[in-house]
Amino acid sequence: MKKIVIIDSNLGAIDLERNVAEQYGFLIDKPKQCKTEEDVISVVKDADAVIVQYAPVTKRVLDASPNLKAVSEYGVGVDSIDIAACTERGIAVCNVPDYSFQEVSDQAIALTLALDRGVVALDKQIRSGNYGLAAVKPLHRIAGRVFGVVGLGRIARAAAHKACGLGYKVIGTDVAFEPGTTTDDGIPVVTFEELLSLSDVVSLHVPLTAGTKHLINAAALSKMKPEAILINTARGGVVDTEALVDALKNKTVRGAGLDVFETEPLPKDHPLTALDNVVLTPHAGYYSEESLFELKTRPVQNAADVLAGKTPRNILNPVVLTLN
Repeated sequence: MKKIVIIDSNLGAIDLERNVAEQYGFLIDKPKQCKTEEDVISVVKDADAVIVQYAPVTKRVLDASPNLKAVSEYGVGVDSIDIAACTERGIAVCNVPDYSFQEVSDQAIALTLALDRGVVALDKQIRSGNYGLAAVKPLHRIAGRVFGVVGLGRIARAAAHKACGLGYKVIGTDVAFEPGTTTDDGIPVVTFEELLSLSDVVSLHVPLTAGTKHLINAAALSKMKPEAILINTARGGVVDTEALVDALKNKTVRGAGLDVFETEPLPKDHPLTALDNVVLTPHAGYYSEESLFELKTRPVQNAADVLAGKTPRNILNPVVLTLN
């Protein structure tokens, strides 16, 4: 019987995953909670496929799992997986790139409005018995403010169009698009530096790669408007947290709405938690009951399709299908 190993997950019971695997006649063990290479190596030696959330899938891991045919990600980001090494070994790498694009784009808009309309600050103030506007002055009319999306993928475009519906002027930047052009759905494309200097809201929608790690650093923050806010629903490592904390303390940017962090869970005594110009949510942007169903079932579906000799719905290195 083919064996699928969940090497880490914080998504609770695996009834949904097991149901998918059993439709193919495959076995899923009780989920492991691997953190390190050594943890993963200890559980994958007889795996035909692995499902991963954050644990490292490295060359050493792959070399320790000779039967492996598929690595399937719980979600979008695959920064913990050595895709090149998988491809060299004929191992399919799959993810679920579209399971929560509506939810994550909603989260970006929710964080934006929480700051741009002062919702959280006003809530705290009224609970403390102060019925006034001092905590949020000055607020400005949303219509005409500039909402800049860094990245022009599915989530970014959904957020951009929702922002446009609220009255924001939208611009975007992406290494795959030429500045001075317009996307097919009407988003003007500018350079990264132009976006930083022009935007009242800078919303991040890029994967974490070597090229995007600390994309928002001290230099980038210094190019933003002092009244601008930063929104991150992408990956925590895209932002240099120390630089952001400094910018928020010094009010060189007005605020930040963060759903993702370089260290997760965010420690309760982290400097971000002491700032009153930050809105924090616990990597919750992906969540709805509908998206959770897709998140739990589609990674197993992708892995099972590979093991069954079928083409999975989402595969990042399709060349391997011609090698097996």
